[in-house]
Parts: sequence; C-alpha cells; structure tokens
Amino acid sequence: MSVLAILEQGHRMSWETLAAAQQIGRDLGQPVSAAVNGDGAEATGYKLEAVWAVACGEYTPDSYTAAFEALIRQANPGVVLFPHTYQTRDYAPKLAARFRRALVSDAIGHRVENGELLVVRQLFQGKLNADLRFQAGPPRFASIQAGAYRADSLERGAAPVRTFTPPVAASRTRPIERFRESRQGVDLTSANVIVSVGRGIKDKDNLAVAERLAEALGAELAASRPICDNGWLPMERQVGSSGQTVAPKLYIALGISGAIQHLVGMKGSKTIVAINKDASAPIFEAADYGIVGDLFEITPALTEAIRKAKGE
Repeated sequence: MSVLAILEQGHRMSWETLAAAQQIGRDLGQPVSAAVNGDGAEATGYKLEAVWAVACGEYTPDSYTAAFEALIRQANPGVVLFPHTYQTRDYAPKLAARFRRALVSDAIGHRVENGELLVVRQLFQGKLNADLRFQAGPPRFASIQAGAYRADSLERGAAPVRTFTPPVAASRTRPIERFRESRQGVDLTSANVIVSVGRGIKDKDNLAVAERLAEALGAELAASRPICDNGWLPMERQVGSSGQTVAPKLYIALGISGAIQHLVGMKGSKTIVAINKDASAPIFEAADYGIVGDLFEITPALTEAIRKAKGE
C-alpha cells in the first residue's frame, strides 16, 4: 500500500496536499507518490517514490474520473489525497464512488491509531473537530483544506517520472473556459506576514494604527468578519470560515477575541501574536505570544520599535 496525492496543475494548494501526503506516509510507514495531469515536472523535486504524469487532456469530470480511476486501479494506493479546490469538488466524489467509497472532504489534520489512519474534519463551522475513521478498506479518499498543512514542510528529493496513458473514455461534457475564482485585489493566502484587526479597533478611523504596523512589517492587512461586515475593509480581506484561510509565517491579531469562525481561517499560521485587553479572550489559547493591554498604546510602540530596528 502507499499514499497517492492527486495534484491540480499549477494550484498552490497542491503543495500543501503533497506535504500532507508526506506526513501521512511517514506516520503509516508507507511510500508516497504524486499524480498530475501533464508531464509531472513540477513535482519531481520532492521526496517521492514516483510522480505519475497522467495524460488527462482538457478537464471534464468524466475524463479526469476515468483517467485517475485507471491509475488508482494500477497503482493500488491505500490512501488518495486531493487539494480541496473547485475542480476537486467537481470530480473527486464521482471518482470515489467508482470504488464504492466516500470522499472525506476538507480534512484539517490526521492521526494514526493502531496502524489505522484517522482524518480530522471540522463540523458546525469549525465549532467541533471530528476524528473520522474509515470503515471500508482501501483505497480511502480525502481532500485537504487550504492552510491545514504547510507547503514549506515538504521534503526535497528527486522523484522519477512514470508516464501513464489512461484508456480513452467518452465524455458527456465538453471543455469550456475554466472556472476561475473572482479576481481579488489581495491574495492573503500568499502573504508571509499578516496584521489582522477585530472589534477591538472600535472605529474605522482607528484602522490607521494597524495600517502603520502592517507597513512597517511589509505585511498584508486583514480582518475578522465584523470589520468587513461593517464595510471598514473589503470582504476580500476577511479571514475565517466564511473568508480566506491563511497560513503566514507571522499573524498579528489586534483586538480579535478569537471566535472559532476566525480561528478556523488562521490556525495554520506558524507564529501567532495576539494583542487584546481581555486576558480571558479565546485568541490567547491559539497564540504563541500574547500581550494583554490596550492595542492603541501597544501597537504604536511596536511599530516605532520595528522602524527603529530597521533604521528608519
């Protein structure tokens, strides 16, 4: 048995899924392979048993389902992982059904118990985490939520490419222009540093305090849902279960209480710094560093210290 990550060509979430596959493979003691439409070159620089270059052609649910079904039957993996993208949501349930299996979608983690894989999935908009055990035998199918695993944890290596030409399958649909998410002014998912504001900012005019800190750090400015609902920042800057899921190297939360809906969107951050006057705020449970105090005193002082350290 092995772990197979089916990647989406050119999509950043593919690398997070590949990182998940490597971690699961290590925990299960199983080899890891990747599969991607095209020549597979983009995945050859990682520690993998093989990269399957699959000739799927232009995307349709029927063509991808048929191609990867044939690959899975030949490669016989025990676990099949996907990035949780729009494309995956379109064809992966159909693919899993070909094997009379269910697809566990939007997994945020995993653990191994008595040699068996359990995947973690959130319920009720992130209020609960559920450990899901696969009742049926392999192959087991799951998609990985954005930000759940860190792409920078990928182990480098040199993987051989194996070309796979699936049998030609009739498609009931024809390819049209690919669906694209609406263009956004900012992609928070690619930011290394984020300064995020919550209700504690009190007034739209006070956003300047956070903006100056973000400028000093070279960071992107983000917010919890109430700030965006009030129109103080555009919705594209919202972090949380109904906004963007981010995983920066540094996440600074200013006046954010830490509602579970917000934590869902930033839990993958490498280092979390929280500034809040309420010592019992839930955000401190998620924070690596916490400062209890008035953000309107602490944030300007922090900004000034950063600027001095940079010699500005």
